[in-house]
Amino acid sequence: MTGTPDPVTHSSLLVIQPLRRRHCAACRRGPLPLVVLEEGAPLCLDCADLGHLVFLPRGDTALTRRAGEGSTLSAVVVRFNRREARYERQGLLVEEAALARAEERCLADAEARRRRRVRDARRRGAEDARFAEAFAREIRRLFPGCPEGRARDIAAHASARGSGRVGRSAAGRALDEAAVVAAVAASVRHAETPYDRLLMNGVPRHEARRRIAVGVAAVLGRWRAAGGRDTTG
Repeated sequence: MTGTPDPVTHSSLLVIQPLRRRHCAACRRGPLPLVVLEEGAPLCLDCADLGHLVFLPRGDTALTRRAGEGSTLSAVVVRFNRREARYERQGLLVEEAALARAEERCLADAEARRRRRVRDARRRGAEDARFAEAFAREIRRLFPGCPEGRARDIAAHASARGSGRVGRSAAGRALDEAAVVAAVAASVRHAETPYDRLLMNGVPRHEARRRIAVGVAAVLGRWRAAGGRDTTG
């Protein structure tokens, strides 16, 4: 038997999902969804003494492993793939009590993973908040005329996790002056100049930047003036 089977540790019994209609050679019931071949003759699960087992489809590796390990009696379920000319595993027959215990253990693990994700998210959130505050302080140090609320907004935007913006770069994380200035200039470019409208009107990006360069420099100059005030922020 080939394919990519679910993990099974101790089962050697084999049950087949037949491709054509089969009837039990002992009780004559059929057609059968699952058969056990005994000396070449198909048997239903009841006649093969496997009728008390429940079917666990493949797919959940941890659940299959735990159910197989906890079941005194189990059987591998396979089906023949005509195109590949091989039997492929479809799942496992296990005792119902073993499956219930395995499900409880997997649910406990899932809850533990959920709690860990929550803790990790809180930790990352706290780290991001501290970094955004540090970024905002550096903006205010370099641009004392930048309104405090605006500095926080620029820092939050530039340092958003997963954004790929300058605040998430190595230079940004190090609070490199060039990175901080780039974040502030980008904010000014979009908020204090007609840059976005120029782009929407089809002006090439480099040309649009050239046209608004003086305006950006003027705002940055005012914000750089220690104790200066700017009414546009």
